[in-house]
Amino acid sequence: MDVASTIPFQGLSYLVHGKAREGLLYSLLVLLRLWRLRKFQLFFPRLEKDIRFSYFWIRCARLIAVTLFLVHGAGCLYYLLADRYPDRDKTWIGAATPNFRQESLWIRYITTMSTVGQGDLHAQNKLEMMFNIFYMLFNLGLAAYLSGNMTNLALQGTRRTMEFRNSICAASDFVCRNRLPPRLQQQILAYMCLKFRAESLNQQQLMDQLPKSICQSICEHLFLPVVKEVYLFKGISRDAQLLLVTQTKPEYIPPKEDVIVQNEAADDVYIIVSGEVEIIYFNGEREEVVGKLGTMDILGEVSALSDRPQTFTFRTRTLSQLLRLKQATLREVMESKPDDRALIFRNLLKHQIEVHDMKDLLGESESTGAGGSGNIVPCNLLTVAATGNAGFLEDLLKVGMDPDVGDSKGRTALHIAASKGYEDCVQALLSHGCNVNIKDAQGNTALWQAVAARHHKVFSSLYHVARDSNRRAGGDLLCHATRRGDLDTLRELLKHGLDVDSEDNDGSTALRVALSEGQADLARFLVMNGASLDDDGYTQRQTTVPVAKLRELVERREVGHPITVYDSPRADTVTVVGSSSEELRRGRFPGTTSKKPDRAHWPRVSIYKGHPLVRNHSSEAGKLINLPATTTMEELKTIIGTHVVFCRHAMNWIFTCCNGKRTFLSGEKLKVGAEKALVMNDEGLEIDSVDVIRDKDKLFIVTEEHMRMLASI
Repeated sequence: MDVASTIPFQGLSYLVHGKAREGLLYSLLVLLRLWRLRKFQLFFPRLEKDIRFSYFWIRCARLIAVTLFLVHGAGCLYYLLADRYPDRDKTWIGAATPNFRQESLWIRYITTMSTVGQGDLHAQNKLEMMFNIFYMLFNLGLAAYLSGNMTNLALQGTRRTMEFRNSICAASDFVCRNRLPPRLQQQILAYMCLKFRAESLNQQQLMDQLPKSICQSICEHLFLPVVKEVYLFKGISRDAQLLLVTQTKPEYIPPKEDVIVQNEAADDVYIIVSGEVEIIYFNGEREEVVGKLGTMDILGEVSALSDRPQTFTFRTRTLSQLLRLKQATLREVMESKPDDRALIFRNLLKHQIEVHDMKDLLGESESTGAGGSGNIVPCNLLTVAATGNAGFLEDLLKVGMDPDVGDSKGRTALHIAASKGYEDCVQALLSHGCNVNIKDAQGNTALWQAVAARHHKVFSSLYHVARDSNRRAGGDLLCHATRRGDLDTLRELLKHGLDVDSEDNDGSTALRVALSEGQADLARFLVMNGASLDDDGYTQRQTTVPVAKLRELVERREVGHPITVYDSPRADTVTVVGSSSEELRRGRFPGTTSKKPDRAHWPRVSIYKGHPLVRNHSSEAGKLINLPATTTMEELKTIIGTHVVFCRHAMNWIFTCCNGKRTFLSGEKLKVGAEKALVMNDEGLEIDSVDVIRDKDKLFIVTEEHMRMLASI
């Protein structure tokens, strides 16, 4: 059929007979040429798939060719109707040109094409009328086909922009509907515009479509030079670098977007390929920019390797391309390459030493390295503790490293971890039996480092251990702070519940040290916080501070920080009989030592009379009390029914003994039948256990009268 459709039958007839012949047979043979339309149908789809040509222009050429062919076919058929009609004067062309056959073929073709192409059809007989009806319907379908294809071609280039504009309109409607301020509106629109720009740069969707081998080659070509220059991966094997590169995912992040948020879990590590990232620290009140990172820097690695929350917030400053590496992937690579794992940790320690200026942790020979190269950093407990990497510190302790090894200044790993507040590192060292009483060259213990840096949780952990091995650890700390004249640290120690009259290993108290060294301000502070004056004349002989003034302070002092530390684990074994006013003002128990209950703090609660849902601001004032830690629910109600002592400047709870039961001395009563009353919180929920009461809670005493009042409302 392909060969037959290409044979020129009329031309052969002209060569044989000397003239062109016409007839039904020759017309049917000419129709064989339509078979070549199949080739035409396959030609354009093949060109559309050829990446060497523009799809848009190939598609336009196809539509033009289809239009010309269909108009050509319609024109030929329309002319054929006129040419074969018996009365040629009653045809569309014969009415305008009676002798149309005498015109040239080109004139007749152009006339027919323009007539059919423009739809300027003037039927003169019934056949032409029927043709016009079907042709106009066909013309409508052709016009719809052409319009749809051209619209689709135009929208392909603008679809993404149209979606962006729709999202902008939706954001504007959201802002107007919720009446957001103009500043927020500008931020929302600016972020969406920048995100639109960044989306065109992301190639992850393309990378996901490619085979793994091609993706590896692309990543190696694009990102391996960057990964090799990151300080954390310098010197590791090429295999490890390739494993890391192939597992990274490139991302474009618009400006002012948080990559890592402070205090969130460490899940990913990011490498900066281009752009800038700000390091931001939030202190609870405001944000502070503490540094900037640029190309070939890494962020989030410290938290990822030490399993600690993020210390800072990392926020992009400009449009940045980052490589995201999951923490699990990094650990898998490190586990599969033990030598590279050690080198990565060594690089991390070296960087932390440079950043935090911790070169004094290294000995002279260690800081210079082998051969004086300066590139070798020892993986000892001191440097690891300084970075806060509890996991690596645990590994070093398990292999038998001495937890009490010190540096040139006598500081141990515990000193460093306590001063920086690395609670996980402190727990790891304590679990391996480190000595908490070791002093550095300045006479400071790890306890002192923790309290001086205000790391309260670390101090509590260390003090609990230190008290088991040294019963006078609290006295040592108080005396040490007094000798240094450090009032702030002394105040922090008392807040932790240390006994103000506890003695150090030399038998001295903080007040004796303050008086012997002429620290009048510290002496007054200690006396006002419950320190007792000696009655044997020792104090007066050892000081130039007027003792009479101190005794006057004793008469009117207030205890600003309750002394509540007991060496005995049982508070109910205390016997309190015949308490004198002087002993009560000292905050001490007659017949006992100056040791207090084992709880470091008593919760401060406010007690009000009436139901919280009906009580108003004009109701009777409440009472602010310190709730003893060993109180039961029954005792709490007894406390409420008894007295609350109000001093001149503050209020202190004082134990006494009545009929074998602990009660409180009193000056004024809450006029409530507390034994049968209900204790509720500020939400109106009943409290049936003191374990749920926390510091600064508001307790409401509700009697039957109050319940009846509420029911009537």
